[in-house]
Amino acid sequence: MFKPKTIYFEKDIINYELGKELMEKYKDIPKIEIANHNNIEELRKSENKEFLNLKNNLIIGVRKTHKFVENHKVSDYLVPYTSSGCSAACMYCYLVCNYNKCSYLRLFVNREQMLEKIIKTAEKSDRELTFEIGSNSDLILENTITSNLPWTIENFKNTSKGMLTFPTKFDMVDDILNVDHQGKVITRMSVNPDEIIKQVELGTSRLNGRIEAINKLKEAGYKVGILIAPVIMVDNWKELYLELIKQLERDLSEQVKKEAFFEVIFMTYSYVHTKINEDAFPNAINLYSKAQMTGRGRGKYMYKNELRKDGEIFVREQLGKYFPNNKILYVV
Repeated sequence: MFKPKTIYFEKDIINYELGKELMEKYKDIPKIEIANHNNIEELRKSENKEFLNLKNNLIIGVRKTHKFVENHKVSDYLVPYTSSGCSAACMYCYLVCNYNKCSYLRLFVNREQMLEKIIKTAEKSDRELTFEIGSNSDLILENTITSNLPWTIENFKNTSKGMLTFPTKFDMVDDILNVDHQGKVITRMSVNPDEIIKQVELGTSRLNGRIEAINKLKEAGYKVGILIAPVIMVDNWKELYLELIKQLERDLSEQVKKEAFFEVIFMTYSYVHTKINEDAFPNAINLYSKAQMTGRGRGKYMYKNELRKDGEIFVREQLGKYFPNNKILYVV
């Protein structure tokens, strides 16, 4: 259970039910009032080596931005929702755009306002829309603090149209197994070889736990997907990911194997990641490879096209062999 070292809070959070609950829950934790959750000066000035220490803080505020971003993968829209950042420390995380602003866990207490916009947008549409509510954080992890997922699912279930979806790297799903979701929620489990999880996805659930969790979610009637992400081209990556796919075929329940879809994302990286990881994790694996990577915009890297194409062919072949009846939504 996450126990914050310090809470930074906007004063307006006490005008919301969840804000009051969190202030009571953490009444014994030191607190600092802030004007804006987006600009906490003492955190912004922290050095890279303080990265893990920063993640021991919890920021509580009111989300002001409610702009939906069109998406064309699992969902129709990426939706700002109840949290941003995370208390885990995956070394490639795309939320580390500016580590002392984005990466630590921020909770937003105006959930009623955010969910109301999703419901209104869904019901106005002339077609079924799917809303990705977990692109800025891990909602299963957040739920251990806020219990927002049961609240969200219960308040969304009676809409006439629309679906919610979110990915997770965590196995703490018991809190939503008995919630009446009316088939309106798609849960997606992000997986990687256990060796990658141990070395790179620091503070997340191990592979066996993630597989057990997605089996539980399917048994509880949720729609499910498997997200192989990010694929990291370490020296023996094909061996590792082949074994991962074999383990999924062996350990996923028959229900999951019958219905799950796959998403595959190859790792992208950046100069910011490199500098933070050098200082915060000096003994960790180096994810940047000059030989394998090329630029994709200022300070950002991706695997070279020929490696990326070879990787896609390999992953598609292995998924086709072990999961011939399951759809691969995309490989990027």
